This record gives sequence, structure tokens and C-alpha cells, in this order.
Amino acid sequence: MTSYERRGALQIAQELCCLVEQDILPSLSVSADVVWQGLADLVERCGPINKTLLARREDLQLRLDSWHKDHRGAFDPDVYMRFLCDIGYLVPEGADFSIATTNLDAEVSILAGPQLVVPVDNARYALNAANARWGSLFDALYGSDVIAGKVASGGYDSDRGAQVIAWATDFLDQYIPLAEASHGDVLEYIVDETAEPAALTVALKGGTSDRLRYPEGFRARCQDGGRLTLLFCHHGLHLELVIDRSHPVGAENLSGVCDVILESALTAIMDCEDSVAAVDAEDKVRVYQNWLGLMKGDLTADVQKGGKTIERRLNRDRLYQGVCGEDLRLPGRSLMLVRNVGHLMTTDAVLDEKGNEIPEGILDALITSLCALHDRGANSRTGSIYIVKPKMHGPEEAAFTNDLFDQVEDILNLPRHTIKVGVMDEERHTTVNLKECIRAVKDRIFFINTGFLDRTGDEIHSVMEAGPMVRKNAMKGEAWIDAYERWNVDIGLSVGMQGRAQIGKGMWAMPDEMAQMMASKGDHLLAGASCAWVPSPTAATLHATHYHTHDVAALQKQLIRRPRAALQDLLTLPIMSETTVSDAEIAEELANNCQGILGYVVRWIDQGVGCSKVPDIDHRGLMEDRATLRISSQHIANWLHHDICTGPQVEKTLRRMALVVDQQNKTDPLYQPMGPDFTGVAFQAARDLIFKGRDQPNGYTEPLLHARRREAKAQQI
Repeated sequence: MTSYERRGALQIAQELCCLVEQDILPSLSVSADVVWQGLADLVERCGPINKTLLARREDLQLRLDSWHKDHRGAFDPDVYMRFLCDIGYLVPEGADFSIATTNLDAEVSILAGPQLVVPVDNARYALNAANARWGSLFDALYGSDVIAGKVASGGYDSDRGAQVIAWATDFLDQYIPLAEASHGDVLEYIVDETAEPAALTVALKGGTSDRLRYPEGFRARCQDGGRLTLLFCHHGLHLELVIDRSHPVGAENLSGVCDVILESALTAIMDCEDSVAAVDAEDKVRVYQNWLGLMKGDLTADVQKGGKTIERRLNRDRLYQGVCGEDLRLPGRSLMLVRNVGHLMTTDAVLDEKGNEIPEGILDALITSLCALHDRGANSRTGSIYIVKPKMHGPEEAAFTNDLFDQVEDILNLPRHTIKVGVMDEERHTTVNLKECIRAVKDRIFFINTGFLDRTGDEIHSVMEAGPMVRKNAMKGEAWIDAYERWNVDIGLSVGMQGRAQIGKGMWAMPDEMAQMMASKGDHLLAGASCAWVPSPTAATLHATHYHTHDVAALQKQLIRRPRAALQDLLTLPIMSETTVSDAEIAEELANNCQGILGYVVRWIDQGVGCSKVPDIDHRGLMEDRATLRISSQHIANWLHHDICTGPQVEKTLRRMALVVDQQNKTDPLYQPMGPDFTGVAFQAARDLIFKGRDQPNGYTEPLLHARRREAKAQQI
């Protein structure tokens, strides 16, 4: 039971009071009275607008439902477009403009590279992500399936190590090439300190020598005893060549190179939303505590490794001697962004004067910004605060977020537009009005992206009444999804985001399938993305190689000249051309969706785990968050609604798949089996998501999940 303390017109959960007044505010020039009165003012001014916007969402959905019912089987795209304009779903596109955001760090404005997204309530994950700015290419190759075969047991596998060295040598030959020879022929790397600037030469087998083909790529060096680190730069990304003949790997390498360290995850989203299970004041405070620790730089986590406990903390900056003799410092950590929640949910961490929960997004905006005041340039060197805002529906909601951030800046006495915003293009109403959404935040925007899962979940719910959806895996072949991915980049480039803000693409969800990722994720760059999501530090390091292969800035210059994706394609309905589906196809689709829902929900409800590697129906580990539930539950709800399957079929499949999930989790000591009685809260939550899915606002899973998680927590007391 949450206990509260009154602060003016508000009731603040004791945990949150303590966090703000004892942990956040000391050493800041902001008083508790200012914070609590500011929050009260936000609730009074913004709360009613938030409520009105949610009502507008509901009204638009009712209008869409009615139109699709009336025109089922007789879809006319021109009539549809006129209808969307008439109800204000499609807004008129205004004159051309360019974004005007200032004081952006290079990681989001100029540089292109991988982006990690992690649940900030897990300190170990958060620290791993922040420290993933630099990663060992040798380790990433050695431990992944990019190098074929399995690692031999019993210590270092020298045969596999030789394959790693060969792969890395080929990488160096392509992107840090020597004038004539291969890095595989190098006996020694020699820094000529007498030259101005210092020059790099190499001694080769056979007694000859060589130099870099592009000498300007050599930036600095660092000597630490017998260990020499050489720093290079290519496409704006740094990489280190580490030479140490006393190291087991260096001893077996002709040149003494023991590792290649790549600048990897330039940015990391510390997530308060889809990848966390924060349903009450206790959970929210844990989220805020970890974000505060990241901003202060004092977050730690104990990690068990090799039978020992290791304290993990944030990496320090990296220091070098530049080629002109100057000191050179590079960031040791990813630039950290924080993803707030959307406009939908409320939180019991604060109650208003009538005892009602306040909008959670309003609380996030103030408290995450307040925590960020502790950043003294260790994160943002420009003094900016980066908030990613998810699940906004259209320009009105983007404008509301802009006004909310204005007011937070006023409360905290920050210059206007200190708080930057990342607009996640994951709702249909935002996609079709993306240019106007960006216009509403043009002075603070730093990021747009696409996300297949949430966007597909919203697509299904938006056109629920139009007919039965194509199978989930077939969605990627539909016209709307290709148009969506192109449209996002086209709009971003048209408003001047090239070289000024991030254009992102979505997650690679299979952390164990790195060879497959390496073969396909480079396509995100070819599509015009300056960043793309990866599930782990290892994946970030491997994906970083794509940014050496492709020059994103040059690609974007080419793409900006192509015709914009067609809005009509974007509004093509992903419904079956024929409603006849075989019994085998129905059974396969239900099994896949039900297993995915149950595998994720059972950890969310019973253990409060919002993001983890969940085995799919084929036992492959997938990094899952709530977006998985949204698409899968909405898909089954759609098929139920259109009689493609029946309620008893779904019930039977849920029970059968619950036993599969129980078996997959049998080695987890914290796991609570769903079978054989199927009466537990987690199983009931999965049922709710499907059978109540059609009635959920925009198909979101949060209302049902939060209610069931609170129920489970009450049972655990």
C-alpha cells in the first residue's frame, strides 16, 4: 500500500518524496517547493489537455471503425483520403521548412552509428549500454556466429582466434588501408615522433616498409608500458588498434595486434517505457533512481563473473596524445537519451487534489529532466537533455509535448529548447502527418525513427473493421510497410535532418543471430538511417562495421533527390484478398502469436521483467518488449472479430502454448508455471490481451498489463 505525503495540492508517494528531496535536489539550485508547485501547475494546466487529446484519439477511432464497416469489401482509396481529411485525421501539409534545433551533440547531429535501447530499471543493462560506446571487435567475432563453428572448450581457441584475426585484418585493409601491403603482412607499427604531425609507418615481412594510404586517418596514440594503442578515424567513427605482444592474442599475431576496438553505440536510449514494467510508485522510483545515477555518474551494479563479484560502473573518457602532440579526449560512454512514457497512462506515484492519479508522461517529463540537471557535461557536452517521446498521435499531441517541455524548462529555469525531443513514428496518425508533427517541435527535435512492431499493432487496430489482416509475417511484404519506411526517411530529409538530427530504424531482435544481422542490417543504412537499434553491446560493435562500409551522409544526399513515397501506398489496407485460410495456417498463426504473448507476459506479470531474451516457438531467443504483445494480441483479436478463428480455438492454443512456455522456462528458479490449472494472473493477463484487445485504446497493452501486474504484486506481499 502506497503511503503519501502532502505537498501543496498534491499527494506525493513517500518513495518519490525521498528521492526528489534527499537524492536529486541537494547540490541543485532548485528547491523542493519549486518542484512540487511546478508539478501541481503542470497537472492543472496540462492534465485537462492530455485528457482531451485522448478523447480525440477515441473519437477518431470510432469514426474509422464506422467508415470501415460501411465500406468493407468496397475500398476506394480516393474516397478514403477525402474521408480522412474531412474528419481531421489527415491535416493539410504546410509550407516547406527546416528544423531549427540548436546545441545538439555530434552523436545525434553529425555522426552515424548504432543505437542501444535498454530498460533503465535494470542497472546492469543500463551500465552495459552506456559503456557500449567502445567494443572489442575481436571479442564480438570470437563469441558470435559471425565466425562459423563453435568455440573449443578448455581456454583460448587459437584456431578460432586466427579466423578472428583474419576477419579483422580484412576489415582494416578495407577501411584503414596501407598504401600497398596488407595489415596481415605487418611486423611492426611504428610512430614517427619526429614528423609534424606524427606519422605512422609499418615494417613488413621481407624487410620492406609501407605507410597508410590515407595518412589523415591516423589521429592519436597512447603508450602504456608495452601496450601501444593507435587511434584512427573513418566516416567520423573512431577505432583503436591495440598492440601488446605480452597478450595471449598479440603473442600469436605477427604484428602484435591483440585487439581492434570500435567506436560502437554512439547513443543509448535509457527506457522508462516499453521495456520496463513500472506499474506503481515503487517501480517508478527505481526507474528514476537509475536514470539519476547515470546522470550523476555514480550508478553501479554487482555482476557475477567467473565465480567472483565485480562492481560495474560507468567508463571514463579515453585519453590520447594527438598527432600534433596535443592532448586528445574522447567520450568513454554513449550519449544517453531517456525515453519517457506516452500520453495514455496515469501513475499512483502522485495524486492530484481530488485523489486521482496524474498523467504519467507529465511526471516523467519533469523528473527525468530534473535528474538530468546533474549532468555536468559528462553526458551532453552541449548541455542538452534528450527525451524520446513515444506513441504520440498526430500534430496536436506533438504540439502538446512541445508546450509541456516549455513549461518544464520554465520550472527548472532552463533556457528555451534545452530539452530536446525524439519523435517516435510508430502510430498511424503520426506517420501520415509526420511533416506537421515535426513542424510542431521543429525547434527541439533531434530524432525520428520507425518501429515495425508498434506501428503494425496500431495499423491493425486502426483498420480493425476493414477485414481480416494478412498473416503477421506477411505484413512486411505489404505495400504500406515499404511506404512507411521510405516515407519516414523522405520526410526527415525534406525538413533538413541530414547532418542535423537522427533518422533511425528499428530493432534487430535476435541477439544470438549475429551472422544474419551482419548480412541484412546494413540495409538500414542504405535506406537512409543514421542510426539503427541493436539488442546488445556485441551487436552494436558488429553493426558498427556497417557504418564503415557505408557513408550515410553520402547516401542521404542521394536519397533526398528521389520522389517521396506515396501517401496512397501508405494508406493501403493490409487485409487478406481472400478470407479463406487453411486450418493448418490458422493453427500455425495462433500458435506463433500465443506462444510469443505468453513467453513475454509471464515474466512481465510474475517477475516485473519488461525486456528480456524470450524463446520463440522455435526456441530462438528474441529480445522482446511490449510492442511484441501489441502486434500479436491485435492480430488474434482481428481474426477473432472476422471469424477466421474461434474463441475455443484460441483458448485451446493458449493452454497448449502455456505448457510449451513452462517447459522453456523450467530452469528459471523464479519461474511460476502457468499449467496445468491455468488460473494464474499471468495466464489471465494473456487472455485479456487477446479477448479484450479490440476494446483497448489504440490496441495498447499497458492498461491490462498494469492492472494484472498490480494484482500479482498484491498476491506476492
